[in-house]
Amino acid sequence: MNSFGSRSPLSMPPVTKTILLVTTIVFLADIGSQHFLHSDAMIRTMALFRIQSPLFIPTQFLTHIFMHGSLSHLFFNMFGLFMFGRILENIWGAKKMLLFYLVTGIGAALLQSGITYIQMQKMINLADTFVANPSYPVFSEYVNHYLIKGSSNYSAIMSFAQSWFYAPDNMSYVPTAKEYVEGILYENLNIPMVGASGAIFGLLIAFAMMFPDVELMLIFLPIPIKAKYFVPVYALIELVFGVAGFSWDNVAHFAHLGGALVGFIMVRYWKRKQFNNY
Repeated sequence: MNSFGSRSPLSMPPVTKTILLVTTIVFLADIGSQHFLHSDAMIRTMALFRIQSPLFIPTQFLTHIFMHGSLSHLFFNMFGLFMFGRILENIWGAKKMLLFYLVTGIGAALLQSGITYIQMQKMINLADTFVANPSYPVFSEYVNHYLIKGSSNYSAIMSFAQSWFYAPDNMSYVPTAKEYVEGILYENLNIPMVGASGAIFGLLIAFAMMFPDVELMLIFLPIPIKAKYFVPVYALIELVFGVAGFSWDNVAHFAHLGGALVGFIMVRYWKRKQFNNY
């Protein structure tokens, strides 16, 4: 996005600069550990996993903010931090900026985790139903809802389901079906969430609340739109995509909304209390 500029466009206050550097270092360390050490230890400990996952630990609500899945993911989040964070930090001060960034990032993760907890619990219940009373209709429902397209065994499971479809009363399919159900459950429970997008959305909404008439532009849609109109439309798009839950979409839209919501509440609270800058 393009946005409000400053007298020194490349200068950054300390917290914004430190977050950018630390996040970049973590990304490079993760890439290095995967490629040179063939280790996914950083992902397993720092990325945020589903609450029901055996890999989940509470500290991941914080650490996932500094992890990113790709160079483009890192670039766009850090670009947002640079564009909005430096301006807000110059207004708020360092401590307020750090508090805002971390709280919105954690708040985003909490909302996304709450949504996925409900979704995963439905999945677990359906898996338990199948194990307790195996049948083709339940297996078919489970596969249609929860099998991840592009997974390593996607073709094998779909072929298996088609074979069972032609002989739904043949219980010899059950042992293999149970293995597939368990594998699909494991794969869904252990999808990691990474990134600072929730905190960046918090910064975006804070900027819009403080500079409502400043014009913003998406990089891929260079049409200037005032912040007070841009942010609600963007939030609505996120809500639509989050509710729709498209199978091809791996973006945590409710995390974006969570960061925006927490950011909105914090800025409103600070305005009402008229806190001094730290």
